[in-house]
Amino acid sequence: MDVDLRDLELLDATAEAGSLTAAAERLYVSQPALSQRLTRLEARLGMPLFDRKGRRLVPNAAGRRLLVAARHVLGELASASRDLRELRDGRDRRVRFTAQCSTTFPWLPPVLRAFREREPDIDVRIETVPDDAPIPALLADLVDVALVTKPDLQMDRVSLTRLFEDEMVAVVPAGHPWASRAHLTARDFDGADLVLYDFYDQKRIPSMPLPIPAGARPARITTMPVVTDLVVEMVAGGQGVTVLPNWVAAPYAASHDLALVRIGARPLTRTWFCATRTGPRPPHLEAFVEELTSRLKAPASRNRTRPAPDGSAGGPPAGPPARPHGMRPADPWCGL
Repeated sequence: MDVDLRDLELLDATAEAGSLTAAAERLYVSQPALSQRLTRLEARLGMPLFDRKGRRLVPNAAGRRLLVAARHVLGELASASRDLRELRDGRDRRVRFTAQCSTTFPWLPPVLRAFREREPDIDVRIETVPDDAPIPALLADLVDVALVTKPDLQMDRVSLTRLFEDEMVAVVPAGHPWASRAHLTARDFDGADLVLYDFYDQKRIPSMPLPIPAGARPARITTMPVVTDLVVEMVAGGQGVTVLPNWVAAPYAASHDLALVRIGARPLTRTWFCATRTGPRPPHLEAFVEELTSRLKAPASRNRTRPAPDGSAGGPPAGPPARPHGMRPADPWCGL
């Protein structure tokens, strides 16, 4: 597609301002020049990008689609420019943080408040990374600190601090036949309708192992956007069952009349780590890691959190020390 940066700026400014005259003022160019540029852009694309409604120019379907890309590109460029200025001026005092497989951050505000008291001038940015893969993002210097659980072939290249274990549980309506079970087996999942996050879509290449016991044969898998509220509402509405970490699911148990059921005679758990690049860390980054690990790291004497009758949960569950990495590349329970 023959589009350059000035075309994207034109599209964004015109959509925001509603007219070429106002957009030209924003971009410090003449209105005729901007009008000619828009005409040439639409000619190259072979379609108009705006419809006229009264005195306003409003993006049509093609314009709205291109506008999404334009704002993403312009936002990334603005962010990169800011970062480069900070690097040039020696003011790169920020923490770029990401959490793997997480759709809720109830534990994060206390970490941020405590860190802000220690380092009031440091900016903490919550980043998203491609393919939910923070280890490559760490090695590429796209993030500074990551909360990780899934194995990665490059894990031996980063520094890992073990934090806690969480238990995977089946989430079902309170009246479901499973609700009274002490635990579930692979056979229980045969013929079940599962509602899962969309990164479990088995049509993806590579596909992620399902968070159910090996050998189970569910009848149907419905995948949803990675929005826990949406998955929970589907389960509460009788559209299927799901599997979630206990600390994510427990707050919904009472409010949505759900039951959390153990999977397997022994709890099936994942181990979480704080991951950073190896080598010395700047003082502000060290302070953030200290706050994160001190508030999430589990004392060895505490027991793993079990589903409580009232559905309450104070945060990520703790567990006794596990094997060094607490997970295996073939372990499907690391998939969520």
